[in-house]
Amino acid sequence: MLSTLLICASLFVIDGDTVKCQPGGQNLRLLGGGVVNEWGIDTPEIGSHARCTKERKLALIANKRLRDIIEGKDIRIEVKGHDRTPSKRPLVNLYLPDGREVGQILIKEGTARAWRPGIRNDWCSGQQGNGR
Repeated sequence: MLSTLLICASLFVIDGDTVKCQPGGQNLRLLGGGVVNEWGIDTPEIGSHARCTKERKLALIANKRLRDIIEGKDIRIEVKGHDRTPSKRPLVNLYLPDGREVGQILIKEGTARAWRPGIRNDWCSGQQGNGR
């Protein structure tokens, strides 16, 4: 699959695995170096989408960490495809100026986990990769 480069004046962090391209306001879903519909990254859900207080707290940590990593940096954005939601969000890999992929940093540090189709990470029990 071919990649497309996307230019954004800035990125606004929505949650630990979603950013908004400014201007334009398009949400971008992080793949974490992954492959569309095969694997990517997952972070805890924020606010009312969280299943428990623990997940909500972890989501705030993931959100802050993503902001800290990308803030003020010249981020290269590669669009690898689009998700299956009605809005067809672009699925992207974000690269720091030194070449590191942002999602892989989050996984390494523990604020994100690997995502695979049909597998749901349970942030409330702390278990990774539980069935749906």
